Amino acid sequence: MASKHDKIAMRIAQRKGVRYNRGQGPDVVTATQAIEVETADSARDGLRQLRGFRKAAYILGVDQDAVDAALQATNGTTVGVMGPDGAIVKRSTRRQ
Repeated sequence: MASKHDKIAMRIAQRKGVRYNRGQGPDVVTATQAIEVETADSARDGLRQLRGFRKAAYILGVDQDAVDAALQATNGTTVGVMGPDGAIVKRSTRRQ
């Protein structure tokens, strides 16, 4: 059975028209965005996964606790935050 993380990552990847990456690196990568899906406990790990990407980078929280943790982790960084539905909560300031 797929975890909440996997279900959300697959849904966002399908919506963006790309494949869900289960391996190393961001979970969803499009031509203009790199998105890492994280829980509240792993929000800081998302920053490491997004390191080195020149496109807009986002941590997507699987629930409100994860979104809050991601907002704290990305404070003062160029990484943005998305809610579980893919809506942007904090815009990434990386060049696209």
